Amino acid sequence: MFKNRIFIFLCRFLLGGIFIYASVDKILNPEAFSKILYNYKLLPSQFIYFPTIFLPWVELIAGSFLISGIFVRGSSFIINSLLLIFIVAIATNLIRGINFDCGCFSTLSGTGSNATLLLMRDLLLLIPGLLIFFNYNKNRRYGESKN
Repeated sequence: MFKNRIFIFLCRFLLGGIFIYASVDKILNPEAFSKILYNYKLLPSQFIYFPTIFLPWVELIAGSFLISGIFVRGSSFIINSLLLIFIVAIATNLIRGINFDCGCFSTLSGTGSNATLLLMRDLLLLIPGLLIFFNYNKNRRYGESKN
């Protein structure tokens, strides 16, 4: 089942769509997103600018490529890497007891975030990402085995 092309396509569409959706508000509101990144207290203030601008565009492009079937393995690798970074950032703040706004889908402040739920969500999103990375093969036809 996990190697079925339709299932992998659905995983690609779901994960790509999530990352495209997550990128839009960050791209439109970089100042608010930079404040959210700063409040994670993981980077010195002088290093906030680059991820503020770069990260949402990486999310948008990787998500778009994942859905369109362009560079699928590379796009899933990037998305999985981002998810691992998000997991480490959330877990670090959870351990440190720091309250923060996630900034995952909205740059609105004061929305609050339950770090444990965020951590679980990102771990769950990693599953289809890994399935895509390890099972995507654009040269296989429906129902063919890998023999």
